Amino acid sequence: MTTLLGSETTGATRTTGPALRVVVVNGSPSRPSRTMGLVRVILDTLGETLPVETSQIDVYHLGAAFTGTVERDEAPEEVRATLRLAEEADLLIAAAPVYRGSYPGMFKHFFDLIDQYALANKPVLLAATGGGDHHALVLEHALRPLFGFFQALTIPVAFFASSGDFDGTTLLNPRVHGRIELGLADVVDLLRSRATGSGAGTHDAEAGTHDMVKEG
Repeated sequence: MTTLLGSETTGATRTTGPALRVVVVNGSPSRPSRTMGLVRVILDTLGETLPVETSQIDVYHLGAAFTGTVERDEAPEEVRATLRLAEEADLLIAAAPVYRGSYPGMFKHFFDLIDQYALANKPVLLAATGGGDHHALVLEHALRPLFGFFQALTIPVAFFASSGDFDGTTLLNPRVHGRIELGLADVVDLLRSRATGSGAGTHDAEAGTHDMVKEG
């Protein structure tokens, strides 16, 4: 397997059928984090209905090669490989904590380097965490417009959890769990139709899935 800085790949679930290749772009600098606690629940819920093959990109831990890249054409190969991983996903999960009323700078820097048309018509699921419920506005006023620029197919229901919904980094609030279950149930047929993988082993051989450092 190719080593890719700041990312992590897990195998497909045992659910039958082609694996949905899910790539999480994690905008949290913390390890562990509430943001990834929310994403874990999303992935676990999704994995109950579809076979999923998950890769995680931790933008705050991609290193100097990433932070020093201004133009994609100037990026070293390890950075380009990380960008391609996101661009080639069947489903992209864009997850970030709220900083100063918006997503963090490194999260935006990652998408500044993504090809303008690579995410067109690609399903994108939005997830965010914040100190209070008012921070949920970041989903509609910051994240959704960002992916509108890419002409991505953003899933209508986005997921937010505030600090009070967690015990440490474990999501406990049953209302948020229920919203995730209902939201994913509404789009499971769409996501199933987008699944192109055939299990972790095949995807590793064909597309070079990547080892990443553990979650941010």
